[in-house]
Amino acid sequence: MKILLTNDDGIYSEGIQILKKQLDNIAKVRVIAPDRERSTIGHAITLRKPLGIKKVKIDGNFWG
Repeated sequence: MKILLTNDDGIYSEGIQILKKQLDNIAKVRVIAPDRERSTIGHAITLRKPLGIKKVKIDGNFWG
């Protein structure tokens, strides 16, 4: 099984890290999340800047 895990609290949030560790027991998990907290901007759109993505290592435990 494969799971795509995301949130709006950011890649460094404690919650996404805990959930990732638990889900690793049952599936192959990929994490994609913003680089910082982005709650309450669900209707935001990006017009003038391209969206970027980069791979980061989180506390030596996983890549996101």
